Amino acid sequence: MSKTVFVTGGAGYVGSHSAKAFARAGWEVVTYDNLSRGWRDLVKWGPLIEGDILDTDALTTALKDVRPDAVAHFAAFAYVDESMKQPEMYYRNNVSGTLSLLEAMRAAEVKRMVFSSSCATYGVHSDLITESTVQSPINPYGASKMICERIIQDYGMAHGLQSVILRYFNAAGCDTEGETGERHDPEPHGIPRAIMGAMDGTFQFNIFGGDYDTPDGTPVRDYVHVSDLADAHWRALDYLDRGGESDVFNLGTGRGYSVLELADAVSKVAGHTVPRTISGRRPGDPPSLVASAEKAERVL
Repeated sequence: MSKTVFVTGGAGYVGSHSAKAFARAGWEVVTYDNLSRGWRDLVKWGPLIEGDILDTDALTTALKDVRPDAVAHFAAFAYVDESMKQPEMYYRNNVSGTLSLLEAMRAAEVKRMVFSSSCATYGVHSDLITESTVQSPINPYGASKMICERIIQDYGMAHGLQSVILRYFNAAGCDTEGETGERHDPEPHGIPRAIMGAMDGTFQFNIFGGDYDTPDGTPVRDYVHVSDLADAHWRALDYLDRGGESDVFNLGTGRGYSVLELADAVSKVAGHTVPRTISGRRPGDPPSLVASAEKAERVL
């Protein structure tokens, strides 16, 4: 008998890749998205219910109609720079939206959740980051995700919610079969912007900060392929379905690369140098974020 997963934010980047992974693993997929930052044509693995996560009544109705076995919660704003300029938007959408979803899940008696969290909850750490590393976010985006984690864990203790919280590092890449991919306007992410520089000689790839305490002075990040993230999400669903206890996992590779290395790698593939400039540091950016992914590999 097939099981159903209700995917908030399933029309977005990581959400659409995960929806495909859920469907491939045999789950029925229902996407709930307001399409403010998602795309209708990326909902290919089940029906779309248009709605906002802040609308608790609409969520409750949808969950009661669908009666899913679990919820995979991706719906969130996710740009560090934007969160520094508009923190109120991030707390309203990410935190209040998650609370709205949890209340709707209680009303519909849905007891399992996989939550899309972030390495931004950790803040500044020079060493390999494990799940027990102190969380001390330095931007509103990371803070909003950390608050959501705490709320989810509190719902677990008070209301019996089973959850897997996935803190992923820098999502990159696209579906290898070309069925979904990264589509942001404007595009804020490093790898696509470096590729834009390779394709358009007039485009300057801007590196924010050249004076960090890193090997070449530019920020270091752990780039994890989006299809690997999607794979981890369906494995998290399966883990809960088999009776696994609530837990938290990092999703990364265990290897960091600087933004300068990124630009050089794209230049090598393109066969010519990506035009680049180095400007001042961007508020809210830590010097280095590199995951220990040992726990996810072992348990999931």
